[in-house]
Amino acid sequence: MKCPTETGDPPRGMSMTDLPALLGGPPVCPDGPPVWPLPDPDVHAAIAAAVASGAWGQYHGEHVGALETELATFHSIPHALTCASGTLAVEVALRALRVGPGHEVVMAAYDYESNYLTVHSLGARPVLVDVDPHNWNLDPTRLEAVFSPHTKAVICSHLHGGLIPMRAVMELTRWRGIGVVEDAAQAPGAVVQGQPAGTWGDVGTLSFGGSKLLSAGRGGAILVRDPYLFQRARVWLHRGVQRWAPLSELQAAAVRPQLAKLSAATAHRVENVRALIHLMAVPGLVPFTNPTAADSIPAYYKVGFRFDASAFGLTRDLFVRALRAEGVAFDPGFNALHVARSPSRFRSAGQLDEATAAHLGCVILHHPILSGSSVGVQRVAEAIAKVYHHRTFIQQVPPLDVSLGAGL
Repeated sequence: MKCPTETGDPPRGMSMTDLPALLGGPPVCPDGPPVWPLPDPDVHAAIAAAVASGAWGQYHGEHVGALETELATFHSIPHALTCASGTLAVEVALRALRVGPGHEVVMAAYDYESNYLTVHSLGARPVLVDVDPHNWNLDPTRLEAVFSPHTKAVICSHLHGGLIPMRAVMELTRWRGIGVVEDAAQAPGAVVQGQPAGTWGDVGTLSFGGSKLLSAGRGGAILVRDPYLFQRARVWLHRGVQRWAPLSELQAAAVRPQLAKLSAATAHRVENVRALIHLMAVPGLVPFTNPTAADSIPAYYKVGFRFDASAFGLTRDLFVRALRAEGVAFDPGFNALHVARSPSRFRSAGQLDEATAAHLGCVILHHPILSGSSVGVQRVAEAIAKVYHHRTFIQQVPPLDVSLGAGL
């Protein structure tokens, strides 16, 4: 049997309109995924007002201070401090906890690479632990076995709609004097065991990057209860009278109206994810679940799935290519931190089997479609069903020749 893309004809008994887009049929979402950030008249008005008043060009205008106050109020904590990026926020958090040479920082073996590299930049050593099989986020039950006299901090990143049971993390670390950085870059507006994401740890971090739920193109923030940690962070971010790597007044002006609507936007995305899961009925694509579900609300910056190639009938690469051809923004997840790295660059506990499984089998749906109507969610489910139904023919699609720049 030849692949339809080789012959130019649809399979016998099938019209071109029945075919998946990867095989030449019409895409389910012909306009592709929604652009991000979505058009927002309140953001446009805030930016226009900042330009009109001249605040956009000021060193010490009204918006950065106001945003920091509003972030603290939203999260019910005393202190918030903005900076130039979420990655810098993690570094500020670790520095506030006095992480440095000779220290170890425990983190999930499946995490954002920049967090791993930030630990190295401070002269500390990452210690990688395995992840929870239900959502491929850090598993608190793995922590106690890896603590050592050198352990200075733990990084807890809420990823792909997964949430870490932070109460268990804090119970393990508090009496040992180990600091906790709660990375909520993917989870602004989420609730973790009854508290806003980012408020369980000694320091929480947020990102306002261009793809994030609160977007300013770039930017970040830390959330702190302890005034001494706040002061250490604040002093480190200053060079004399000036902050270095600050959030600008114009960026802060853009974030403020988004923050005001964050709770409603979070609830809307949660409902759309519930609808999507209800509509999906294919084997091999299992949505992340949270052990903290009863008292928690995910934010869904991305929606994570365990992809089982043998059950679905396609490789992960072909699944992603087929869905993207349909106009649906699926991607592979992160590369696990222990894969293709020298073992001398980290310490690990055990075989990291689940992190390896995440490296090979995580797929993520990007969030913009979730901020729209139920029609968009139905189209995602339709596209998944369409690809699954035609998996036998999609299997025959030749792999991309990366050497020729295919797919770039």
